[in-house]
Amino acid sequence: MFEQFFRKYKETLSWQPKSQEIKLLDHLYQLVLEGNEKQNLTRITEKDEFWEKHIWDSLRGVTPIWEKLERTRENPDQALEAIDIGSGAGFPGLPIAIAKPDWQVRMLDSKLKKVNFINTAIKALGIDNAHTLLGRAESINRDARYTRKYDLVLVRAVGSVILCAKYAIPFLRSGGMAVLYRGQWTDAEQDQLFAVCQKSAAKIMQIDSYATPISNSVRHCIYLKKR
Repeated sequence: MFEQFFRKYKETLSWQPKSQEIKLLDHLYQLVLEGNEKQNLTRITEKDEFWEKHIWDSLRGVTPIWEKLERTRENPDQALEAIDIGSGAGFPGLPIAIAKPDWQVRMLDSKLKKVNFINTAIKALGIDNAHTLLGRAESINRDARYTRKYDLVLVRAVGSVILCAKYAIPFLRSGGMAVLYRGQWTDAEQDQLFAVCQKSAAKIMQIDSYATPISNSVRHCIYLKKR
């Protein structure tokens, strides 16, 4: 099944995990199962569902833009910096850090238990380009150490689209991109987002509609750019 699934990765992401990345991502799955015994990290525990709805879904949000981001970012001689807001069990941040070892990926969450789990996973996986931050996005995005610092901001399963945009935009450097991961998407949400962007020097660049490769679950990614 997984050989066929990885072909789907190549077809739908234009990217396919190498053997070392497969080992790391499978190790992450085992860590999530162990972590679930101590706290509620995720309801997705079946292996094939995990590879589709956590790993594939996390990567699908960034693969369409990662080459452009690397070409056009403000400081091309420095590592691309990304922040994952409300990371929870480390998604989408950890799969992206594994797939892009030359990026620096920070995972922000307001719950100490979740941050502790991510730190445990980072250590167990032996990856040195992933980091955590404990706090609330609406406070951290006003901190001078983090405001307008990031080339890429990721927000997955956090709240309303207005809330996601208000959390994400202050983190963006000029020219940076935010990816809002959504399930369904409505015209009313688009109008709400447009109003937020108008006030925040941001622009809706693209609304990408697609389905997951096995279960055909509906997904949307909304791409915002800082003016």
